[in-house]
Amino acid sequence: MAKRDYYEVLGVSKSASIDEIKKAYRRLAIKYHPDKNPGNKEAEESFKEATEAYEVLADAQKRQAYDQFGFAGLEGMGAGSSQGFSSAFRDFEDIFSDFSGIFDSFFGGGGGRTRSSGRSSSSRRGADLRYDIAISFEEAVFGTKKEISFMKNETCQSCHGSGADKGSGRKLCGTCGGSGQVRRSSGFFSIASTCQSCNGEGEVIENPCSECHGAGLVKKSKKIIVTIPAGIEPGKRIHISGQGDGGTNGGSYGDLYVYINVKPHPYFERKGNDITCLIPISFTQATLGSDIFVNTLDNKKIKVKIPAGTQNGKVLRLRNEGVPYLHDSRRRGDMYIVVRVTTPANLSAQAKSLLKDFADIVGEESNPNPVPLAEIE
Repeated sequence: MAKRDYYEVLGVSKSASIDEIKKAYRRLAIKYHPDKNPGNKEAEESFKEATEAYEVLADAQKRQAYDQFGFAGLEGMGAGSSQGFSSAFRDFEDIFSDFSGIFDSFFGGGGGRTRSSGRSSSSRRGADLRYDIAISFEEAVFGTKKEISFMKNETCQSCHGSGADKGSGRKLCGTCGGSGQVRRSSGFFSIASTCQSCNGEGEVIENPCSECHGAGLVKKSKKIIVTIPAGIEPGKRIHISGQGDGGTNGGSYGDLYVYINVKPHPYFERKGNDITCLIPISFTQATLGSDIFVNTLDNKKIKVKIPAGTQNGKVLRLRNEGVPYLHDSRRRGDMYIVVRVTTPANLSAQAKSLLKDFADIVGEESNPNPVPLAEIE
């Protein structure tokens, strides 16, 4: 399932300052806090989502990892656990704002952000989306095309993302006069809180669009073909511009990030652009030497010479039979063959007799001395 971009969750731009991020989170936290929405599962999920986004974007190290690698960059960094206000408000300004939010609740306010202007008609870019896909080992090596299907918010074609019905528009909020705030006094306290009539936007829609009900977006299923390049590694992502959520008020679409998971191969193991496989040979092949045929990744049969006296664990190399380089498919890594010498079992009487004669001829030691570990291949 696609996960919403953290910047979109908080409603801030990717260049937002820490103060802007704090204000945006404070507004959402007070709006969706479970204490104000008892039994409301949707509000609870929104609160958790906002808190998770804040905990990442308010932490410089986590934010840098997220900006560079997306959600995958946060693995192992302890991100994604929503702890509510206790983990979100730490400094004096946050604590003061927390008390302000509490006072707002007494006056029926929604907490929140300070607006310098009541205009909300500026466009807003759509959210980025994430899609995880699993492909085979061979598909990662040689590339492929995959059709994927996912749900996304499309810009409403009826109102073009404005949320207003045809022939209608927005007007200044009559409650706050376009400021997005209402101020209430109690004794020596004067508290400014988000206007509940316009949710702090300063404007209200006269007649909501019948198609999107004023949201400016409609949920739709989308199918696209994703081209996966040869040589892609597990955990990498493919950036597809303009395939994220639609924007509002003429805002551009967000982007889609497809994260690649690769299924393991039963015989080959990859390390960078090189691959390794294990090939069993018989005792006589190892002793006398032999020519064997080995299957490569692209199903070629290549003759490999086993030198006489080959020891168990010896590594043989086939050049240019590995994984193509991601941005230069003409170059490939190498294929490494690890030799496993198998010991014969269930020998006939004649075979046992011949092996005993062989042992006498070569003078096998009954009490061999240890070999230094450095000499073991």
